[in-house]
Amino acid sequence: MSGSPVLSGQSWTADVGGMRVDLPIVPIRHDFAISLMMVIDLGVKFGEFVGRRLASKLAPFHPEVVVGAATLGIPIAIEVSRALGLDRYVILQKSPKVHLQDALEQKISSITSKGEQRLLLDRRTIPLLAGKRTVMVDDVVASGSSLKGSLELLRSAGADVVGVGVILTEAREWQATLGADRALIRSLGHIPQFRAKAGQWVPMPETFL
Repeated sequence: MSGSPVLSGQSWTADVGGMRVDLPIVPIRHDFAISLMMVIDLGVKFGEFVGRRLASKLAPFHPEVVVGAATLGIPIAIEVSRALGLDRYVILQKSPKVHLQDALEQKISSITSKGEQRLLLDRRTIPLLAGKRTVMVDDVVASGSSLKGSLELLRSAGADVVGVGVILTEAREWQATLGADRALIRSLGHIPQFRAKAGQWVPMPETFL
């Protein structure tokens, strides 16, 4: 490790649809860090808030079904579905459970997870998706790889993907990864990434929108 050691305990205050949320800055490498949002640690009121805000942004697409990816996308899918007045939702799984042995599969990678992962879609949910106006929701889009894989998997099931709702966009890599699909994104805020400088984490100007 080179340079001055970076102090721990820093956070970044993000504006999430008008709500200020302090996110801990977490190192990915000794000279690179991100601000981490764990939706499941932010409480029920936060979930309800972002669900309503995302639903208002996605409602113009007239969605018939909401899809989220395990694990952090699950509460978002539930709250957005509730706010849109929808009952059924679909979850893309990552654990090869016994009922998913014949699942549709898509390989993905993520900035916050080590190694390659798989997204799994239970074939029994295909009738809920095929030909339906579908919106995908998630917590954060950073590299865009996970989201791109999710959209490919949904389209392979016949879904008409009309919109994507994320709580936060992070940096800018996702724009190139998603290509034309970046136009589907509706978010509640944006967060930069960070580099080490003089013992502190400082935001990288090129990672702002």
